[in-house]
Amino acid sequence: MEHRNPLLPEEQGQKFITFGEIMLRLTPPNYEKIRVATSFEASYGGSEANIALALANLGVDSTFFSVVPNNSLGKSAVRMLRSNDVHCTPVILSTPEETPTHRLGTYYLETGYGIRPSKVTYDRKHSAITEYDFSKVDLEALLSGFDWLHLSGITPALSPSCADFILACIQKAKELGLTVSFDGNFRSRLWTWDEARDFCTRCLPYVDVLFGIEPYHLWRDEADHTKGDLKDGVPLQPSYEQQDEIFQAFVQRWPNLKCIARHVRYAHSGSENSLMAYMWYQGHTFESKLFTFNILDRVGGGDAFASGLIYAMMNGYRPMEMVNFAVASSVLKHTIHGDANITDDAKSIRALMNMDYDIKR
Repeated sequence: MEHRNPLLPEEQGQKFITFGEIMLRLTPPNYEKIRVATSFEASYGGSEANIALALANLGVDSTFFSVVPNNSLGKSAVRMLRSNDVHCTPVILSTPEETPTHRLGTYYLETGYGIRPSKVTYDRKHSAITEYDFSKVDLEALLSGFDWLHLSGITPALSPSCADFILACIQKAKELGLTVSFDGNFRSRLWTWDEARDFCTRCLPYVDVLFGIEPYHLWRDEADHTKGDLKDGVPLQPSYEQQDEIFQAFVQRWPNLKCIARHVRYAHSGSENSLMAYMWYQGHTFESKLFTFNILDRVGGGDAFASGLIYAMMNGYRPMEMVNFAVASSVLKHTIHGDANITDDAKSIRALMNMDYDIKR
């Protein structure tokens, strides 16, 4: 008898894989501040894991690769992913000999409310993924059979070995013909702005789908960096014309880019935001609808945007549908506790995309 996952479509589409760190998330309940908390809600998350989980819930054949310690915390993180139909066969459960500190990274989230913003405190130094020797990994065996690889700028910031492995992954993926997506995802508590720009720019020649326009060098003059970056002075909420100019410059510099997308956030308070997005695709810049909403949990909103766009591209959506579906995915995530968008019905995202808020009976 042939066994299969009944939650996946009969006719399988593209196979997705990603690599990154998954962490234990500890959150005081009821918007409490950490310094007065007497209990914490435990869950698991991490940018790449969030995207794998969101895609798996939408029926994509999705695989996550990472290194976690072979202890109860590491096993629990893997169990959570598997319970959301993410394939975890490549995940390495490391021994104390392989990763001497033998720990799973942790972060504490103090959820904002009203005018008080959310706050993240990391406790992830010397986690298993940072101490593992990735030279033991057979990249061709790891990536063979997959159609899409997603990476982010968070993982290379963790350690030199992680940075080397990300570059090796992205190069091998292009050699094998995979579609490669990359999200710069700058984290100021992990590395400096210049370090992030230097590394992430090295990845751009191998990227097909790019999320965000930072942190990358887009010099006005490659021969004279004193003339500055083309993005210098561009506001966080750019006009269509400003965004189109930056997109065009990226594509001219790196013609391998097939799609560039970035969401734009308007923070009215810690509890109410608006989101829209710009996307360059097939020679044109598209602008999404603007959504205004209340926030239950903001963490992972960018990952939900990325997973929404990846899903839309995999399923042949038209350009305006792609960018609106991606924004709607992010907006919906803001109403869900935890790091990832656990929505398992693309129709509900499409309904939100069309601003249909009516009850579904």
